[in-house]
Amino acid sequence: MVLGPCIQSLLQSEYSVDQIILVDDGSSDTTFEIMHSWALKSEKIVALRKSNGGKASALNLGIAQARGSVIICCDADGNFSPNTVGNIVSPFADPRVGAVCGDDRTLNTNVVQTKFLALISHVGTGLTRRALHMLRCLPIVSGNIGAFSRSALEHAGPFYEELLGEDLKMTWRIHKSGFWVALEPTAIVYAETPSTVRGLWKQRVRWARGFIQTAVLHRSMIGSPEYGTFGIGLVYFVISATLVPLAQFLTLPAIIAALFAPHHDMTVWEVWWAAGLTISVFMLAVAIMLNRAFRDLRFIWLLPLWPVYSTFMGAAFVWACVLELRRSPRRWNKLERSGVRSVQVTALQELSP
Repeated sequence: MVLGPCIQSLLQSEYSVDQIILVDDGSSDTTFEIMHSWALKSEKIVALRKSNGGKASALNLGIAQARGSVIICCDADGNFSPNTVGNIVSPFADPRVGAVCGDDRTLNTNVVQTKFLALISHVGTGLTRRALHMLRCLPIVSGNIGAFSRSALEHAGPFYEELLGEDLKMTWRIHKSGFWVALEPTAIVYAETPSTVRGLWKQRVRWARGFIQTAVLHRSMIGSPEYGTFGIGLVYFVISATLVPLAQFLTLPAIIAALFAPHHDMTVWEVWWAAGLTISVFMLAVAIMLNRAFRDLRFIWLLPLWPVYSTFMGAAFVWACVLELRRSPRRWNKLERSGVRSVQVTALQELSP
């Protein structure tokens, strides 16, 4: 349902793609048959099949079969514009760059939830990652649009298959190996965003567990000047990824309780909420301008959902902590895809600076 448009978009790339390696991770449907039919159409396409082992093991198998000096990793639902591949490989002209993160945006803006996520995602991809890129401390390469030099992968080693958050762990290891991690905001891929609350919850809990595992595994890097600005920047990253979600989890319930108190006065929680929302809206405006994503302003009416979403994110982080303390099974819980495509992907060329 989603694989065909992904392959077609890569075949239509303005930059010559040497190989397209498709890996079926033990699916029980017709996925491999679809892959095989595409492999018969083009000598560039290689279809591989393996027993189910998770995304990291599928990536390792694909990388082992790759011939190129730069390897791009994406999910099956990624829709590339003609210039995406050329844009994401351009930073590798600098041999110090070991990995490049692109910009993944929402493809299925057909329901309220995905429209809202398409809007606020610009804060992370358009503003925060740009700032971290300038400081040489970008902590993650997106799993749906990330590129790696072969030399960096050889130094860092394969993706960890036994833990969640394989993209985050690999990024930290690329930094640890002495390479730079760059952002290329014009390398845009549209992919599906969870369209149900249950799907979003499972995805964000998995992301949070991946962060916790990465922080524990590489705790020696946090605050260490040995790793330059990245090591120092990890202090901010870890604090913002732990304390902020906890504060978000507590803020909205505290405000609701205060509003129903018999003698209501302005509380610290309301001040926190008002200040945070004001700053967030300002950051969103700047991010949309930087991303030239003015079309997403049509979803601006959904901004009142932001406090509820923040509380939701905080709850997901708390639950992830509970699962880690319980040592619960580490399942990847892949996104259930609908095949909805709300965006004309070829128009992405107009968004490039």
